[in-house]
Amino acid sequence: MKITNVEALNKIAINVRKGIIEATYNAKSGHPGGSLSCADILTVLYFSQMNIDPDKPNDPNRDRLVLSKGHASPALYSVLAEKGYFDKELLKTFRKVGSNLQGHPDMNKVPGVDMTTGSLGQGLSAAVGMALASKINKAGCKVYCLVGDGEIEEGQIWEAINSATKNKLDNLCIILDNNNLQIDGEINKVGGINNLTDRFSSFGLNVINTDGHNIDSLLDAFETAKRTKEKPTIIIAKTIKGKGVSFMENQVGWHGKAPNEKEYNMAIEELNNAILQI
Repeated sequence: MKITNVEALNKIAINVRKGIIEATYNAKSGHPGGSLSCADILTVLYFSQMNIDPDKPNDPNRDRLVLSKGHASPALYSVLAEKGYFDKELLKTFRKVGSNLQGHPDMNKVPGVDMTTGSLGQGLSAAVGMALASKINKAGCKVYCLVGDGEIEEGQIWEAINSATKNKLDNLCIILDNNNLQIDGEINKVGGINNLTDRFSSFGLNVINTDGHNIDSLLDAFETAKRTKEKPTIIIAKTIKGKGVSFMENQVGWHGKAPNEKEYNMAIEELNNAILQI
């Protein structure tokens, strides 16, 4: 059942954030900042937009999600657990020896993971291949690919976009998690990537700018993408790294650092309070 109620989706997104904190705290490692920034995006996709069924994770006619920014695996694992692909308790095994929940997602070990990712820049090429295959086979599948704004410094991203626009892959929707921070600092200072709308438009993409934390805006953006024909869409979602946990927000240091016990308790309390306020 697809959920369109904004209040319900907001509550789910907060629970997804709690799962991210739970996973990284228990692992004592991971990437909470960029996972928290894309929690709303993934919530809307998995609970409102995608044609998926947790009871049939390998359904050939399902929609696909490629998490190209694979280090944000805590977000993907948390939303999959929330959706019912596996027990939430498994989030506590993240990055532990013997756990299927590795630091980067593995399609052979975790139900609901459509592509093994981790090497930045490569996920979009896989998503283009999936979308092209769906067109050739007339399967009608939608393919979504979440990329990071630091990741788009990789040349392979732009090669993949060229292929997508050449083949008029209107069943492909790219989402850019535009939180403006990567491991070394601000995006525009590290890689000089700016004028994103003009850049993507010049490559032939349909470009939609939206607030990546506003559920209503995200719903509108994805519905607009579905109506777009003859070209792929990119949704530039403006986000905040560490969103939802005040002391993590807009702090580059939380790119790849796990919370300690005190920080874990503070974060969970803050997220629990946020649910009560909805």
